Order: sequence, then C-alpha cells, then structure tokens
Amino acid sequence: MLDAVILETGPDPRWAVIWLHGLGADGHDFEGIVPEIPLPPVPLRFIFPHAPVMRVRVNGGAPMRAWYDVALADLSRYPDLVGMNRSVSHLQALAKREEERGIPPERIILAGFSQGGVIVLLTVFGDPRIRWGGVLALSTYLPLDSGLLLSDSPTPLFMAHGTEDPVVPFRLGRKTFETLEGLGTKGARKWEQYAMGHSVCLPEIGDIGSWMGGILES
Repeated sequence: MLDAVILETGPDPRWAVIWLHGLGADGHDFEGIVPEIPLPPVPLRFIFPHAPVMRVRVNGGAPMRAWYDVALADLSRYPDLVGMNRSVSHLQALAKREEERGIPPERIILAGFSQGGVIVLLTVFGDPRIRWGGVLALSTYLPLDSGLLLSDSPTPLFMAHGTEDPVVPFRLGRKTFETLEGLGTKGARKWEQYAMGHSVCLPEIGDIGSWMGGILES
C-alpha cells in the first residue's frame, strides 16, 4: 500500500477523493488546494498518495516520484504501459481500503494531474464494470495509439487543460477527451480549457468545486 497524505474535512466521512500528483511531485502537491475548492458541507476524506521513486529516462535517468517511466518528451511515443498498469493496481488497492472503511466505489472520486490523470483515466475507462463517484483528470492525456482497450463508463468525467501547456500538449488532452466522449453516453462528460500552462488556475478550482458539488449533492 502506498504511503499517502490523508486530510479529512469533517468527522465520519462518507465520501473519499483519491488524488494523484504529477511527475516529480508528491502527495503534498495538491494538499493545499482543498481549502480553496468551494464544496458543500459534506465530510470528505482526501487521500493524496506518494508515487514510487523510479528512474525516469526523459529526465536523464534521475530518480524521482513517478507513476510510470517516460522515454521521450513526445508523450505519444513508447508509452510505459507496464508501469501505467502497475500504478492502476496501486490506485485500486487504495480504493479497496476505502471500501473496507465503508466507502464504496460509487462514493469515491478519482482525481489526477498530468501523470496522475493518466492513471485515473485508465482505472475508470479500462474497467467499466465499476461505477465510481467521478473522475477528475487535469492537464493529462492517454497514449491512444498504443492499442489501449477502453470502454464506455457510467462514471461522470471532468477534464480540463491549459491551452498553453508545454508539457502535455493541449491537442493530446483534447483528443483524449473526444475519444472518451465517443465511447458512448453512459456517463456525463465535461470539458474545460483555460489560458494557462501546465498548472492549475483559480477559475479551474472554481469549476472543479461546482462539478464535485453536483456529485456530492446528487
């Protein structure tokens, strides 16, 4: 089980949010965003896991926290599918622990930024038998040309991307959303874009709060 930062917004949480950071960051990366998200007064347990430390080829083989290896700056080439699937298993284990605590998948929101977004999207659309509470995928993509098997899912999706992103090109994020949208209509899917780089901005935080609030109050 991965180590994680745990933050609860009230006693006896009935919902959980498992939020995966990006390459080279750690579980503290999005911890400070919680008080900034405009949410209804529903007790939540936020879980921010730390990715394993591994050598990442695109960064000269330097060891860092990563959900999978990256070979080239062109993210569409030579994706580390083995590493991605391994991280999907880590995320599923974290979700299973929440289920054992009394929070079933339909009350778990999976969230991820950049590499973390890849893992949450693969978890949801790689196994559509599970209906999660929601999936929040920020500044991310999927390696669509690698033969991934994706299926329609009833899980609500919110994707957002910066139009000036130099790390995960905007076109990759948009293409990913269009592909997921084309799988079917089981789940509601929402797209937002912002004039920013590879980051998160205040209008985006507001939109995340509105989207999450709609799920928590439904």
